[in-house]
Amino acid sequence: MIFEKSSGWLDWYQDPSKPLFQLPAGSVDAHCHVFGPGAQFPYAPERKYTPCDASKQQLFALRNHLGFARNIVVQATCHGADNRAMIDALVHSDGRARGVATLKRAVTDEELHAMHEAGVRGVRFNFVKRLVDFTPKDELMEIAGRIAPLGWHVVVYFEAADLHELVDFFTALPTTVVVDHMGRPDVTKPVDGPEFEMFVRFMREYPNVWSKVTCPERLSVSGPAALNGERHAYRDVVPFARRIVEAFPDRVLWGTDWPHPNLKSHMPDDGLLVDFIPRIATTSDLQRRLLVDNPMRLYWPEET
Repeated sequence: MIFEKSSGWLDWYQDPSKPLFQLPAGSVDAHCHVFGPGAQFPYAPERKYTPCDASKQQLFALRNHLGFARNIVVQATCHGADNRAMIDALVHSDGRARGVATLKRAVTDEELHAMHEAGVRGVRFNFVKRLVDFTPKDELMEIAGRIAPLGWHVVVYFEAADLHELVDFFTALPTTVVVDHMGRPDVTKPVDGPEFEMFVRFMREYPNVWSKVTCPERLSVSGPAALNGERHAYRDVVPFARRIVEAFPDRVLWGTDWPHPNLKSHMPDDGLLVDFIPRIATTSDLQRRLLVDNPMRLYWPEET
């Protein structure tokens, strides 16, 4: 395993524990990243944070340590629309990784097909204002129209308070839409309150919408503290994620978010994050759908 200390202010958890939860065979870490190495794949000049390097070798070592079989590598905002680091990870994964890219309108058809051959299966649209500058919606819609014939999907990242402004755009997209991190709900509010109910209704009314039940470390107020000495961290996020998993079992994904970009409160133990899974997917059937069946159907449909 390769878990060397990284350079820079954003250091991931250096000694991840071995999860107590045994992942189903063939499980997919459906949301993770690679950063650089910056000397080989420079970070974008317009980036709003500068990460440490986090290589494909370190990602694959973590995959094996935790017990996953495959990865979905999502383009991080610190690399902008330069997808070379992400694609390099796919090419060197022995077919065990697929990717989600960031694209600009100027991308050519030849580039799209080359990305598809490398393993890209989606494009990410980021609406979190503190992370990216605004991209006109007509440009995003044009990109979505061009990727739809390839069978790709759109991943959207936004904050809960902005959903009402974005619903019309999301529902007009000609692809499957995958929401990052349940739309970042405020977990201090009731799980059956109007804000989260809007997100649940959004998923209920539009069957092409999926959700990642990821990143409790970003959403939690209670934090990583264990409960009664057990591995029950991030307990305030559990009701929200469990509600989505149980309501939409065939449209949910889970991932580590390694190496946890731009996270300043604490660096999570990735083994502890894996032990979060059986608390939100409480049966073996739900666990298999979340970790194996759903990501395989979305990213490796030729094998399902």
